[in-house]
Amino acid sequence: MTLLTLAEIAALTEGNLHDAPDPQRTVGPFQFDSRRPEPGGLFLCLRGVRDGHQYAPEAVRSGAVAALAEHPVGVPAVVVPDVGAALRTLTLALSGSLAQRGVRTVAVTGSAGKTSTKDLLAQLLPVLGPTTSTAGNFNNELGLPVTLSRAAAEPVCDFLVLEMGARGVGHLRDLTAMAPPLDVAVVLNVGTAHVGEFGSKEQIAQAKGELVEALPAGGWAVLNADDPLVAGMAARTRGEVVWFGRGPSAEVRAEDVRLDAHGQPGFVLHTLAGSARVQLRLLGEHQVHNALAAAATATALGMTPEQTAHALSTAEPITAGRGQRIERADGITVINDAYNANPESVLAALNALAAVARPTGRRPVAVLGAMLERGDAAPQAHTQVGARAAELRVLLVAVGGKEARWLADGAGHAHVADTADQALILLGEVTAPGDVVLFKGSRDAGLQGLSLRFAAAGPAS
Repeated sequence: MTLLTLAEIAALTEGNLHDAPDPQRTVGPFQFDSRRPEPGGLFLCLRGVRDGHQYAPEAVRSGAVAALAEHPVGVPAVVVPDVGAALRTLTLALSGSLAQRGVRTVAVTGSAGKTSTKDLLAQLLPVLGPTTSTAGNFNNELGLPVTLSRAAAEPVCDFLVLEMGARGVGHLRDLTAMAPPLDVAVVLNVGTAHVGEFGSKEQIAQAKGELVEALPAGGWAVLNADDPLVAGMAARTRGEVVWFGRGPSAEVRAEDVRLDAHGQPGFVLHTLAGSARVQLRLLGEHQVHNALAAAATATALGMTPEQTAHALSTAEPITAGRGQRIERADGITVINDAYNANPESVLAALNALAAVARPTGRRPVAVLGAMLERGDAAPQAHTQVGARAAELRVLLVAVGGKEARWLADGAGHAHVADTADQALILLGEVTAPGDVVLFKGSRDAGLQGLSLRFAAAGPAS
């Protein structure tokens, strides 16, 4: 356990204590959302759309010990010139402490599947020892310090699993510089997520490959053998490469993949140490690659094939909005997969929806919203997704503005709603008992809230 005192925080950040009667009071994990208090934590007064300084009193009332702020806030605070710079300093201090404690660090990146893979690892690695992992998808320069502070506050932490996202070249280099030295770097895939910001898939590959460049000699690079752009990263790392995938060249691979009646894949897991049968509790065949990445990581860290297969087979969806299945009283099945979306993940979700519904004669319904950050490719991306929904004979309900029209154009026929409120009314009219209803869209499209409202709405009209 590494807990800093207010006095130590002030010294590290060259800040000043204000309204802090006990400078030796220790501080636990960082937090930046006053609505989600971290008892005993340090509230970060960040400036964004809203100024976090005005929420510091609420955070302290909810259990925070003090605030990290740029001016006095009327509650115990360490006042610094720049909260962001001070946060980086504190994160580096915690990172060094975790390294000294011998914590083994796993970092996961990719265009799709990061959170699902991280959640699987969070349930596999406890077989080997106490594990702390990124909550939700707190995978940026703010989320990483929060995760490290949680790990530092744990009495024992053997493994640290970090989800890392990137919105440009250099982002992963910055994140890995703040983290403890990596033992394992996992790259899942290179897709079109954020292509509007990167400019091309090649630029995305350049950015994602920064993760394996951060590996020291003796580390493990877990790479997707089925993705040529990921496979090319083998030349960029000092670590030893472990290949995962569906093809015969992968050291950790899946064979005899089958979907059960719930659309959940099972397969035979093959590793160099042996084989074992896996039956996932996650929806969709696309989860096989995520499971293989987790299995390759676990194998590199010392888990046996039998231990890995058992842990994968008992792992559950953790993060809200990632394939959550909700059964309504009228027999409608709601699949809330609306945490985020890009073309690859939406196409995978549509395939999973069809796999769940068709074998039992149920009607598949897809409620789709905008896939943001597509740049100039946005019209084509949405049109292609709409066309795939039509190919799968999925009833499409498109929600939002121009993106909804593009989806409908691709499908040839769709129900279109401009707002979530309109969509909720429309769904009450077009759905029927027994339907399987998927919700999928980028986070800012607002479909996650819509899915929960629909799930709680009771029998469809």
